[in-house]
Amino acid sequence: MALTLYVDTARWRAHHKHVQEQFPGLVPVCKGNGYGFGHERLAEEATRLGSDVLAVGTTYEAARIKDWFGGDLLVLTPYRRGEEPVPLPDRVIRSVSSIDGVYGLVGARVVIEVMSSMKRHGISEQDLAQLHAAIENVRLEGFAIHLPLDRTDGSDAVEEVIGWMDRLRAARLPLHTMFVSHLKAEELARLQQQFPQTRFRARIGTRLWLGDHDATEYRGAVLDVTHVTKGDRFGYRQQKAASDGFLVVVAGGTSHGVGLEAPKALHGVMPRAKGVARAGLATVNRNLSPFVWGGKQRWFAEPPHMQVSILFVPADAPEPKVGDELVAHLRHTTTQFDRIMDR
Repeated sequence: MALTLYVDTARWRAHHKHVQEQFPGLVPVCKGNGYGFGHERLAEEATRLGSDVLAVGTTYEAARIKDWFGGDLLVLTPYRRGEEPVPLPDRVIRSVSSIDGVYGLVGARVVIEVMSSMKRHGISEQDLAQLHAAIENVRLEGFAIHLPLDRTDGSDAVEEVIGWMDRLRAARLPLHTMFVSHLKAEELARLQQQFPQTRFRARIGTRLWLGDHDATEYRGAVLDVTHVTKGDRFGYRQQKAASDGFLVVVAGGTSHGVGLEAPKALHGVMPRAKGVARAGLATVNRNLSPFVWGGKQRWFAEPPHMQVSILFVPADAPEPKVGDELVAHLRHTTTQFDRIMDR
């Protein structure tokens, strides 16, 4: 009885192949919770794709995954002096986003990130004059630019990359490899055509692993079903049942990420209106669960427990049975499954 991630493996891998064809030389990204699949599984899939480099989020992730992936590991979090040293093999490449960081990694393999319109990490144009001397004592693997997902100002992602390519070239810095994020396939092709001497390598996570929504599905198993009548008290808080129905205990609680949600960027009137409506219902303890039964998302009977959730299914819906599985609409990047099953 578990929260299970089912994978249509053939379909999932066909999607990987399609993305790989669109982005020649892509660098798969495996970070956080491994996009819901776990680091070990994604390392295996990256190997299957023939990838020579796998990008990870942190040095700790690199240390965990190094025995599962035989190629180079690119750590995306920039190096900072004073960080906790983590023993790593020479095939690990560090990202750097400051001149001081470059000087702190003598002898190491490094990718230098430039400041994009994301304004998160990166060296500035003013840093370039100092970069020549700084890179003499490192093994430079290339430069990187991390681009925003949305461009509400109408700006062009390709033009932003070209701007940095021109600055780096004017500073007489090597342009043999440029790592990019969040470009469309046609945008990558435009860049490759304009700079044939540079190898552009797209770092891709979400689009690669989660781009085909129908290839994966979470399901929570029903552990218990209890009939209740209107007014019956139940649960930790002894609330009253609003009507006749069933209390359904299903696998999947807060330890799995059920009921936990990262804030979303809402655009448009309708999504904002739905957000307001959800917040209003929550103030009266009405929270919609991610579990679907009888064709509808069902309400939490009370806030999810650590490993299970209790749902309220009204009497006019089909009665769930122990062992049934309910589809759960969960965010891959915040979910921890009990088991993964290939179909």
